[in-house]
Order: sequence, then C-alpha cells, then structure tokens
Amino acid sequence: MKLKQKAKIISDTLEALFGVPNWNGTKDVLECLILTILSQNTTDVSRDKGYAQLREQFPTWEDVLQADADAVEATIKIVGLGKQKTETIKNFLAWLKAEYGELSLEFIHDMKTEDALDFLIQHKGIGIKTASVTLSFACGREVFPVDTHIIRISKRLGLVQPNCSAEKAHYELPPIVPKGKSYPFHMNLIYFGRQICNARKPLCEQCPLTQHCLYYKENLQA
Repeated sequence: MKLKQKAKIISDTLEALFGVPNWNGTKDVLECLILTILSQNTTDVSRDKGYAQLREQFPTWEDVLQADADAVEATIKIVGLGKQKTETIKNFLAWLKAEYGELSLEFIHDMKTEDALDFLIQHKGIGIKTASVTLSFACGREVFPVDTHIIRISKRLGLVQPNCSAEKAHYELPPIVPKGKSYPFHMNLIYFGRQICNARKPLCEQCPLTQHCLYYKENLQA
C-alpha cells in the first residue's frame, strides 16, 4: 500500500473515532510563536502557567523586550530551559523591532507558506516544529507539525522509517497527508496518542488501526 493511501485511511479512521477538529480562526501570530517557544520540552499545563505569568509581569511585548533577561527568565521558570527560551524570545523581539519597526508578525499572513517557514527558522531557538505550529495554529496554513505523539505513531504505523527524527519527519510527512487535512490529522493523531497509542502501554485492544500497525504485528499479533 502506498503511503499516501495509508495516511488517508488512518486520517479517515481517526475522524470516525474523534470527529473532525476545526481550526478556530486567526490568532495573533507573535503571541502564538512565543507561546510555542515556551512549550518546547514541557507540558501544556506548565506552558500555560509560564505564559500567563509572563503576560502578567510584562503586559506588552515591548515590556518583555526592555526587561532584564534575568527577570524574564525568573518569570517563565516553570517551563524549564528558562535561560535558553528567554534568549530566544528577547533576541527575536529585538530583531523584529529593528527590522520592521514594531512588535507584530501579522505580515506573515501575506507570505507564502514556504517563505514564512524559512523566515521563522532562520532564528536560533525557532526550529521547524515551532515554526510549523505557529503557521498552523495562528494562520491556518497547510503545514503539519510533528510532536512526540505524532513521530511515535508514524513510526508504529510505518508512515516514516524507525530511525526518522522528528525534524526529518516535518519534511517527509506533509507530502502524504491528505489534502486539506493537515490540522485535523495533526490534532487527531495527538488525541490518538494520548488516549490509545500511548508510549509505554498502547491500548492495542481498543485500536482501530492494528491492521496497519507494524508495532502490533511485531509485538502483539498472535
């Protein structure tokens, strides 16, 4: 079976299981980018707390830009990697203000998707996952962010090779994702990874995809 065909079957099956997630509309692009930077290597709960604390302490991005780095780092301590994330955020804000005269990324809506990805990933601390999440969630673009759930499931289902890195998967998976399904497929794979295809103890007895699953065939099939 071709990978595009398999991906469509998986997408359709997950939509039957979870429904079709709807993108909620345009969000502030810079806000989404910084929230995504904070989310790197941490939980959603910690990310949200860290972001709330950051905005409470520094209500505007200009405040963050002008603040002492140690003060920003202390504010986002809960998200982990505070020094690194503070440096990424402050460096990007300084560059954005110097280049465009204001702290806004709304002009990204006028850029082609590939150009927008290249624009974001040129900056240290902003990788392909962070850029893809920003363009998907803030702009509704047809990009396919790959998180830990998605890379694990993609390997188990044979959509990518077992040794494929998450970064490499950002380039290998989009061509096989059904057209127009990047956001719902991304979200449903995350739901699937959290509820059924867990990292340590996948609930294979509840899984509707075992006939396509290499992990099941290798480990559990009688």
